[in-house]
Parts: sequence; structure tokens; C-alpha cells
Amino acid sequence: MNNTDVLAELAKVLEARKQASPESSYVASLYHKGLNKILEKVGEECTETLIAAKDAATSGDTNDLVYETADLWFHTLVMLSHFNVPPERIIEELGRRFNVSGHTEKASRDSSTPTSAE
Repeated sequence: MNNTDVLAELAKVLEARKQASPESSYVASLYHKGLNKILEKVGEECTETLIAAKDAATSGDTNDLVYETADLWFHTLVMLSHFNVPPERIIEELGRRFNVSGHTEKASRDSSTPTSAE
């Protein structure tokens, strides 16, 4: 199974879990608890990923970093699924950014975002 297939299959599972009983599935229980719980998990996994990165910088062992990043990506996919945003939308956005300078891309976002003074 290639990487895109993994994301597509995971998206199908996450969608199906929206209809599952909270007692039968961890993901269903997150959906049942609502957006705040999903966001709490994304934040928790983000923190754990950052700690794993710091540990990897010291030890040179990236196993925990890979594990925690997988948890972060998974919970981010649950969050996106909550909003009915398929992973393909993120892949498309990343693809759009190819051959665009990071500085240029950021400047285009900054100029299109109204400031509080506007």
C-alpha cells in the first residue's frame, strides 16, 4: 500500500467511525466528546512530538519522534475529518506550494489576512 492509499484508507475509517458507538471505538469516542476533546488531543500529541524531537536531538534516536509524529498526524486527521476535510485537500495544498518560495508563500498569506487595524 502506498502512502496516498494509507491516507485514503484511514480517511474512510475515520468517516465510518463518525457513525460508530463511542464505546466501540476510540475515534468514535473522540467524535462523541466533541471538537474541544479532539483539539486537546492534537495539542497533547504536538507537545509529545516536540519533546521527542528534543530528545532525538540529544540521543540521535528518532524512534520516539516517528511514533509521536504518527500520533500527531493521526489526531490531526481526526480533526480534519471532524470538519469533513479529506487528507487530499492537504496534499493538494502542499502540491500547490511546490516551486513557490516559502517567503513568497508566507507573504501572500500575510497580505491576504486582514489585520485588526483594518
